[in-house]
Amino acid sequence: MIQSPEGGGNTPTMCLLTSRSQRSQEADKPHRRKGEKTFSCDECGKDFTRAGSLKRHQLIHSGVKPYSCDECGKDFTRAGSLKAHQLIHSGVKPYSCDECGKYFTEAGDLKRHQVIHSGVKPYSCELCGKSFTRADSLKTHQLIHSGVKPYSCDLCGKSFTRAESLKTHQLIHSVVKPYSCDLCGKSFTRADSLKTHQLIHSGVKPYSCDLCGKSFTRADSLKTHQLIHSGFKPYSCDLCGKSFTWAQNLKTHQLIHSGVKPYSCDLCGKSFTRSGHLKRHQLIHSGCGKLFTTDAQLH
Repeated sequence: MIQSPEGGGNTPTMCLLTSRSQRSQEADKPHRRKGEKTFSCDECGKDFTRAGSLKRHQLIHSGVKPYSCDECGKDFTRAGSLKAHQLIHSGVKPYSCDECGKYFTEAGDLKRHQVIHSGVKPYSCELCGKSFTRADSLKTHQLIHSGVKPYSCDLCGKSFTRAESLKTHQLIHSVVKPYSCDLCGKSFTRADSLKTHQLIHSGVKPYSCDLCGKSFTRADSLKTHQLIHSGFKPYSCDLCGKSFTWAQNLKTHQLIHSGVKPYSCDLCGKSFTRSGHLKRHQLIHSGCGKLFTTDAQLH
């Protein structure tokens, strides 16, 4: 080390050399631009700008979920995820959509929802061309074409492509029908089912067939009806070869071959394969039957 003649501290020349050396070392360091993602996950290759973000991400692969919800027991890898989840139980939905007023517990959910109003559907199905606003919606839709139905009902064995469809279906078995019609008292397991039912009382049929003009209260009813005009009958009877537009019609038809007649008249004991046939038969006992049909036509 260069010292002053008196044996004291560093000379001005030494200080200058040190300063230059520090600047040189800084220059030798790899240049890291703001926002550059230099930290990569060895498991999945995802990149991060900060080491802390990478560390938190790696918990996903470890399977460790140290944060548990006291209300429902669901576990999370991050405290922030648990906090966001707990909003569901609190009922607090601080994020609202300016377009429709719908509320959300998380900002990310609101952002995903707003894509619906934009009309942008960048994700298209290669098999049928149907487009979606979100990639996960497309992925779920593609299960329809694959025929895969991973979610099964423990009570009746019916399978579904989506978990929420199974959850909705399970309400049928619960017998809980909290939504009742004020006009006729009929109850439903779901609010949207009640809303659709109420259209019957209103007389409003907003969905019309372009080919015959017949109107329907529901869009799916119109869609089902339009199959009649297409002539497409994909359901065939193995015993006689007769084809049907709908699976339910085939199932009803097969009762003829089985000989099963589950619908009986309380007045005369006569049995029928279909409830509609029994209903028409009962008109005979009321004195109105001759105006519509003969009993022989019901077999």
